Amino acid sequence: MRLSNVKALALVAIIGFATAACGGLGKMAKYAETIKYDVQPNPLIVRGDSVELNINGNFPGKYFSKKAMVELTPTLTYAAGSTPYKMVSFQGESAPGNATVIPYETGKNFTYSDKVAYKPEMKDSELMLNILGKQGSKEKAFDPFKLADGVITTPLLVMSDDMSIIAKDKFTRTTSHEANAVINYLVNSSVVRSTELRDDDMKAIDSFLKAYGTNSDYEFKGATILAYASPEGEISLNENLAVERAESAQKAVANVMKSHKVNFDADKFFNLVPKGEDWEGFKEKMIASDIADKELILRILTMYADVAEREREIKNLAATYTEVAEKILPALRRSQITVNYDIVGRTDDEIIILARSANADSLSIEEMLYAATLSDDMNEQNAIYEKASQTYPNDYRAYNNMGVMKMKKNDMNGAKQMFETAQSKEDNTFSKNNLAVIKRLSGDRKGAATGYSSAAGGGDEVNYNMGILDIMNGNYQSAIQNMKGYNTYNKALAQVLSGNNEAALSTLNQSDAKDTAEGQYLKAIIGARMNDASMVSNSLKASYALDASLKERAAEDLEFRNFQNEIM
Repeated sequence: MRLSNVKALALVAIIGFATAACGGLGKMAKYAETIKYDVQPNPLIVRGDSVELNINGNFPGKYFSKKAMVELTPTLTYAAGSTPYKMVSFQGESAPGNATVIPYETGKNFTYSDKVAYKPEMKDSELMLNILGKQGSKEKAFDPFKLADGVITTPLLVMSDDMSIIAKDKFTRTTSHEANAVINYLVNSSVVRSTELRDDDMKAIDSFLKAYGTNSDYEFKGATILAYASPEGEISLNENLAVERAESAQKAVANVMKSHKVNFDADKFFNLVPKGEDWEGFKEKMIASDIADKELILRILTMYADVAEREREIKNLAATYTEVAEKILPALRRSQITVNYDIVGRTDDEIIILARSANADSLSIEEMLYAATLSDDMNEQNAIYEKASQTYPNDYRAYNNMGVMKMKKNDMNGAKQMFETAQSKEDNTFSKNNLAVIKRLSGDRKGAATGYSSAAGGGDEVNYNMGILDIMNGNYQSAIQNMKGYNTYNKALAQVLSGNNEAALSTLNQSDAKDTAEGQYLKAIIGARMNDASMVSNSLKASYALDASLKERAAEDLEFRNFQNEIM
C-alpha cells in the first residue's frame, strides 16, 4: 500500500509539474495584452535612411512565470514581406539564462530602441510584435499583435532645389583714379623751375591731360596739393614758404590743364594743404639713408623738444654733414600733386552690343561676365561665357559659369567637366560647391558633404545645400539653421519635421512653392499635424488640380490617417 501510494503521488506530482509548466506559457500567452507598450513615434517615420523605433514597456505584476523566458521581436510587415527589428529577451526569476529578469510579484518596466534600413515598400506597413515563449524544452508562439502603424515618408519629400553658384563679375562702371607728380624747389624758394616741369612725372600728367582732358568718359574731380618746407629754416618762414609752394604748384598744374582745354572751376578744383616743416619726412629719409652717422644724428635731434633748437641743430648738421644737405633736405622742399578723376565705363547697351559682335574680345573680362547678366537667354549667356573663356583662358569664372548653364540644361557630365576645368584654373569655392551639387544629385551624399565642407565660406548657397543633406540625414534643426535667410519649400519641410508647424506654414506661404502641387501637398500635411481639417481639404484639392497623381499618394499617406473624408 505504501509503495503504491508513493508511486501514485509521484505520478501526480510529475503530471502537475508538466501542467504548471505548460500553463505558465499558456497563461502568459492568454494575457499578453496586459503588457503595456508606448511606441514612439507612432506611426513610425523615416529619419535619414532608417526607421527608428523606441518602446517604453511594462510587464505587470503576477504576469511573468518564474521559469519562463520570452523573446520579443518587433517586425515591420508589408505586402512584399517583413523586416524584423532586433530581438530582445526577458526571463522569470527562476529561469536559466542571462536575459533581463522580470520579478513575478512586481513586474518591471523596460525600454527598447532600434532602427532598420528603410525600404520603399514599408510606406504601407504595420509594426507587429512577435513573441516566442520558452520554458524548459517547450516553446510557444504567442499571437502577434499590432503595435503601431508605419511608415510616414514625409522626410522623403525633400525637393532638389540645390543651389549652383555663378561666379560674379567685378564690373564697376565708374572707377576712381589719380595722377601724381612732385615739384621740388630750391632752398627758401617757391619758384617752379622749368626743369621741374620737364621731369617725367609732370610730363606724364601733361601727356595724360592732352590725351584725355576733353574725353567725355573722364571726369576730373579735383586736385590736392600738399606743400612742405625742409626743417632747417625758421618756423615762420617755412610756414609761409609751404603756402607759397602750394600756390605755385597750383598755378603750374592749372596752366597745363588750360593748355589742353580741360574744363574745371579754378576756385573749387584745387585743395591746397600747406604742411609746413616736414619733420616726419626728415626722419623717414634719414632712417632709409646710408649716411654713416644717421643714428647719432637722429639721437641728437630727439634731445631737443624746442623746434627752434632743432632747426639750429639741423643747420649745424647740414653744414657739418654735406650728405644731409645734399641727400636729405632737397627732397623735403616740395609740393605733392594728386589729380583725382573718374573714368565712366561703357553703358549697358554698348556692352551687350559688343558682346554679341565679332569685337567681343575688346571687352575686359569683367565687362564680358557682366554682359552675360544683361541677357535672360540662357543660350546667349553661355555664348558670352564661351567668348570670355576664349579671350581670357586663365580666368576660372567663365568655365564655372558655363558649367552652371549646362546644369540648367541637365547636362551633368558637361557641367562636371566645366567645373573641373574652372577648378584647375584656380582653386575656388564656387566650383567646389557646384561639383558637390552634382554629387548630391547623383546620390553621393558623403561626397557632397565633403565638397560642401571644402566650399565653406563660398556663400549662403553652400549652407543651403548642406541643409538639404541635413534633411536627408534626419538632422532637421541643423537644416533649419543652414537654410537661415531663405523661405523655401525645403526649409518649411525641415520645420514640419522638427515639429514647428506654425513656422513651417509661414515659411511655405512666403516661398515660391506655395502655389505648386508640392507646396499645396506640404500645406495639407501641415494642416493635418495642426488638426485643421479645412486646411487639409482645401490644400489637397489645390494639389490634385495641379497634379492628379497626388490623390493616390494622399490615400496611402499616414499623415492623413485621421482625415479620410478630406483626402477624397
